[in-house]
Amino acid sequence: MHPVILATLCGLGFGVLAVVLMLPMSFPDKRRALLAAFSNRFAIGFLAPLVALPLHGAVIGAIVGLFVSLSDAIVTKAYAPILGIGTVGGALIGWLAAAAAT
Repeated sequence: MHPVILATLCGLGFGVLAVVLMLPMSFPDKRRALLAAFSNRFAIGFLAPLVALPLHGAVIGAIVGLFVSLSDAIVTKAYAPILGIGTVGGALIGWLAAAAAT
């Protein structure tokens, strides 16, 4: 599979998963919160398979997930869930991308 197609699918999947997990929660502006979560997780899913570093795919994905999630975690002060899901999700996507490349 072409890397950009894989990255797009991973981004869409991770973004939709984030929205589904947040649907039961309440926010002052729920639409904006869901859009922000989708765009953040889409960025992780899209970038993790495309970043080239001399590391294993899961490590690359975890680094991407951590760095992309950091700004949202700082703004919301919800460090553990945002950084945790971003890092673990990025690692899984990085692992998947590395496995697909072989």
